[in-house]
Amino acid sequence: MKLNELRDNPGATRNRKRVGRGIGSGTGKTAGRGHKGQKSRSGVSLLGFEGGQMPLYRRLPKRGFKNPFSKNFAEINLGKVQSAIDDGKIDGKKNLDAAVLLEAGLIRKSKDGVKLLAKGELKAKLNIEVAGASKAAVAAVEKAGGKVTLTAPITVAEDKPAPEKAKKAEAVSETEADTAE
Repeated sequence: MKLNELRDNPGATRNRKRVGRGIGSGTGKTAGRGHKGQKSRSGVSLLGFEGGQMPLYRRLPKRGFKNPFSKNFAEINLGKVQSAIDDGKIDGKKNLDAAVLLEAGLIRKSKDGVKLLAKGELKAKLNIEVAGASKAAVAAVEKAGGKVTLTAPITVAEDKPAPEKAKKAEAVSETEADTAE
């Protein structure tokens, strides 16, 4: 079989039904929806209603937890980094950070930072700057003669100025230090 011979099974696709196009079409006037009532109108939503019986979505217990503080890292393996160096996409002598990996096409988005994982083998001596790294990845980079620098993940709180109380506390501690001298 070749790609140009691929076909749907006979009868798998049908033409869409064109409704409301005159009585001769068979689905004109009321467009196959019958007469009046909630279901004949647009925007109907009866999906959860079971005639007064407790609906399924309320009968089943709640489950799980979504951590609002979780970080979503773009992951990269050492093997991919090494193959990119071998292909000439990355200069092994320069510092490796999220911008360089993004430019080389190794990651699509920086997300909350880049996390380095240990799958694959690294031969090149690299200085890598990432938001997170596994212990095995750090050990592999250091074994090859390189260095891994961990940066703090990007957070929204860093952009805000320090609260007034913290500033006052710093000012008080400075004046106490002056009086102690």
